[in-house]
Amino acid sequence: MHKNSNKMERRDFTDAIGNTHPQAVDPRIVSLVPSITELLFDLGLEANVVGRTAFCVHPKEAVKNIRIIGGTKQINMDKLRAVDATHAIVNIDENPKEMAKDLAAMGIAVIATHPEKPEDNIELFNLLGGIFNRGAEAQTLCVALNQALDEIRDLRKTLPSSKVLYLIWKDPWITVSQDTYASQMLALINWQTVGHNPEVRYPAIDHLPRLLEISDRVLFSSEPYSFTSVHIEDFRTAFSCAGKRLQKVDGEMVTWYGSRAIKAIRYLGELATS
Repeated sequence: MHKNSNKMERRDFTDAIGNTHPQAVDPRIVSLVPSITELLFDLGLEANVVGRTAFCVHPKEAVKNIRIIGGTKQINMDKLRAVDATHAIVNIDENPKEMAKDLAAMGIAVIATHPEKPEDNIELFNLLGGIFNRGAEAQTLCVALNQALDEIRDLRKTLPSSKVLYLIWKDPWITVSQDTYASQMLALINWQTVGHNPEVRYPAIDHLPRLLEISDRVLFSSEPYSFTSVHIEDFRTAFSCAGKRLQKVDGEMVTWYGSRAIKAIRYLGELATS
């Protein structure tokens, strides 16, 4: 069991939907958010994580010891009961509201998260670090994130502005609106996403040629749709892409909030200067 050296004043912590949570004692945590599973390990809570989704794949070797209870959209309630969880962590975008309600009805404390921009990870670190008594570890992550943000802001001053079409799905083609975490991450390197829909965070594209016309780059994410070099070449053949740069990007680096954001910001810096 991780031995915590923090001496924190007992208080409540407020999650993304306004629910308050006291500091936990001997928590048994189910994470239904892949990026947050990774964060929990980086906070030193590996002994407290008792359940995860099939998509919680980092840290690669360590998570193999954690029981899979389902996916991000549906879980096996019998498997959930078997792990005797005290807390479950969900995300507003990734997990259905009904799932969260069902968990709460079982007496599980449901912690809602919703980072919308890279800077929001500071609040996320402090929220989970506070609830699970890992304040020192959370502060270490905050310092590292702020350093990465300072570095990318300095780099951004030297970067040209580009319009990018960020594709996350095909049949139909789906992109991201500018109020999403992915779009805000790309904005760190002066890449402005196109295809914004103020009513839909992940809109299907109605007229792809029109967006291609105004885009400097087309980015093919590795998740949730696993685009390959074959998909990119097929796209180049099917559409007029003269003068456009088509490239695959690591979707985990662009969309995973939490501790992944620290190295993701540096990844984006390398992407912008390559």
